[in-house]
Amino acid sequence: MTGEGEKLIPINIEDEMKSSYIDYSMSVIVSRALPDVRDGLKPVHRRVLFGMHELGVTSSSSYKKSARIVGEVMGKYHPHGDSSVYDTMVRLAQEWSMRYQLVDGQGNYGSIDGDPPAAMRYTEARLKKISEDILSDIDKDTVDTQLNFDDTLEEPKVMPTRIPNLLINGASGIAVGMATNMAPHNLSESIDAICAYIENREITIEDLIQYIKAPDFPTGGIIYGYEGVKSAFETGRGRIVLRGRANFEEVHGREAIIVTEIPYQVNKADMIARTAELIKEDKLQGISEIRDESDRKGMRVVYILKNDAIPNVVLNLLYKYTALQTSFSVNNIALVKGRPVQLNLKDIIHHFVEHRHDVVVRRTNYLLRKAQERAHILEGFMKVIATQDSLDLAIKIIRNSSNPSEAKSGLIQEFELSEIQAQAVLDLRLARLTGMELDKIREEYEAIMKEIEYLNNILNDEGLRFQIIKEELQEIKKKYGDERRTEINFAGGEMSIEDIIPDEKVVLTISKMGYIKRTSLSEYKTQSRGGIGNKAASTRDEDFLEYVVSATAHQYMLFFTEKGKCFWLRVYEVPEGSKASKGRPIQNLINIESNDKVKAYILTHDLKNEEYTRNTFVVMVTQKGTIKKTSLEAYSRPRSNGINAINVRDGETLISASLTSGNDEIMLATLYGKALRFPQEKLRSIGRNASGVRGITLGDDKDEVIGMVIISDSEKDTVLVVSEKGYGKRTHADAYRITNRGGKGVITLNITEKTGGLIAIQKVSDDNDLMIINKSGVAIRMSVEELRVMSRNTQGVRLINLRKNDEIAAITKIEKEEGVEIEEDIKDTENYSDLVNE
Repeated sequence: MTGEGEKLIPINIEDEMKSSYIDYSMSVIVSRALPDVRDGLKPVHRRVLFGMHELGVTSSSSYKKSARIVGEVMGKYHPHGDSSVYDTMVRLAQEWSMRYQLVDGQGNYGSIDGDPPAAMRYTEARLKKISEDILSDIDKDTVDTQLNFDDTLEEPKVMPTRIPNLLINGASGIAVGMATNMAPHNLSESIDAICAYIENREITIEDLIQYIKAPDFPTGGIIYGYEGVKSAFETGRGRIVLRGRANFEEVHGREAIIVTEIPYQVNKADMIARTAELIKEDKLQGISEIRDESDRKGMRVVYILKNDAIPNVVLNLLYKYTALQTSFSVNNIALVKGRPVQLNLKDIIHHFVEHRHDVVVRRTNYLLRKAQERAHILEGFMKVIATQDSLDLAIKIIRNSSNPSEAKSGLIQEFELSEIQAQAVLDLRLARLTGMELDKIREEYEAIMKEIEYLNNILNDEGLRFQIIKEELQEIKKKYGDERRTEINFAGGEMSIEDIIPDEKVVLTISKMGYIKRTSLSEYKTQSRGGIGNKAASTRDEDFLEYVVSATAHQYMLFFTEKGKCFWLRVYEVPEGSKASKGRPIQNLINIESNDKVKAYILTHDLKNEEYTRNTFVVMVTQKGTIKKTSLEAYSRPRSNGINAINVRDGETLISASLTSGNDEIMLATLYGKALRFPQEKLRSIGRNASGVRGITLGDDKDEVIGMVIISDSEKDTVLVVSEKGYGKRTHADAYRITNRGGKGVITLNITEKTGGLIAIQKVSDDNDLMIINKSGVAIRMSVEELRVMSRNTQGVRLINLRKNDEIAAITKIEKEEGVEIEEDIKDTENYSDLVNE
């Protein structure tokens, strides 16, 4: 039944559902979930900032209760419940949520562990300084306004922001049928990119990436791989892999993984709880204890490892199974002229610059209008009070008028003023009628005419407008710019890390106990022969440097263990350390077994070059004289757990491995001072898992092979042998006659008690320097030129002065660097009175 005057209209329910749902969807898309491309804000954010601005809670004012601010925003602009407003304001104040916070909160605003903030009656807030630049010039008619929900007040449709807020803070929101997830970026990088775009509108995204390298998250962390970043910049969609920042430390004598940064939007407490569950379920092995030692100074999550655990294996498991590695799926959807659009990096920058241009034009028009209005009034003043007579006349007209309206008409008629000018004259205070004030009026008029000219120039010159935009952006960069927090690890992406890392010369050092580091070659100085040397590295008790090798950052390094396994690293992946630091345990870098250790290493160039790997061979020798040759191609596809390089027999260990081309000669040296030289053709290439053949026959059970060199030009190559007690000798390679593989060899150094056993053999030239390191960790660098070439069967000369009971640990040759300073020998009788002199 219908009442009187009522009418029922039958509507198809399908049509009604369609239209109602579309209305609802559009409302969510446009007025709730998606940010505006110009200021990067959703309506609720905009209303919170505008409400705080209207309340006067600026960065320089005192804090106001959050409840007061929420009431203001809800009552005037956002009638959707206090929790929606307060939650928004809280997020704007959290340093782990916002890359650049917009609200300055005081009190409990929650934590990265997911703790809720205190109720709004307890907390206080005010605007951050950066928010004032988002609201800058809002009172100068720079943006359109709209009526609020009850049509009683006006609110801005967009902010006139000087900050590229969408870029620097990102956004996330779920609308109907679409969602947005935009990453935050570094403000300094973003402004550099915007300025580059202003200078060249045709700039490509590839060129923009030179300025704005990748997202920069508030919680730091590491972006792992670059492909997703590139895709996000180019298309507006991409998956970015994020890792927490972890390092290895010794905690109370146990190895531990220390996490100091976690990926963006990861709840630390949940991450730790989930890790504990995985350990309980035995899915994650190697961790004995987890401690959260985070405090106000920063984050510190400690994973104490079990004794037999390999740190980087456990770390990889944490990355694989826990939120220590997560992904951020970029989906750049924002409102452009009220419509949702997918945007790439250049689009976002373009729309921001267009908005800034629009704001500058509107601001200039506003200022010009105000300046012209003021100039008009000043012109009226100058007509009326230009002379004493005209002033007297004006006063007479006003005094003789019966009311203000009559006075205004009289002034208009007498002085040819406009209504506005006449009203301004009537409003003048008597104090402004003095002579001094008249001069001030003239000065103000001249200044305003200059301002009008400048503002007209701005409106007529697009180049000047963009120059102003750039200057204002540079000012913002100066005020708020900071360093990147998120590191970029290009490995794993197509963009090569070689573009970032210089191919500098470095020295790699490995200690007897397996500590490795790389040090810039420039840290070492050249010394004269016989010097005592510089302190090279602090090692652990009873540890000493065993291997020292010169390399460049882009080379590949193959590690061969005494059990015959091969591991693979790029030189730049070896952690950097100063000359005096001890380095990092090699077990932290490669998955080496606990009862195995690295005995040989090979530096090689591009392992992905098939022609190079096919024509290059690895020759390996064990301490019992077994030798083997295998194509380098067999080692060009490494696995994280290592690959078998040689099948080592019982009682033997691998001691040396070298690269060789097909035509070289091989030379082996033994502890007893014997050397054997034979052509490489005598050694056929065999597979990776084979054991090898007899290389040299040893003197007795105590004798062993101490090294191997590859001779490529026997007439020019010279061979250096060094004994434990610091004696060495340089001899032409052809002084050693060619014999068959498997022979006993010839004498290379006369071994006596004074010389000690042979410790090293190296192929050297005048272009090399020598790095000699003894067991106490002292290093000396000397030029090979100083060592004259001697005959084969001699004792040699003293290379380095040694303290009592000290012995040489390792020698290596280093390419001579131009301009290396030659240091004087160190003479300190007090400290070195116990030197053994020849």
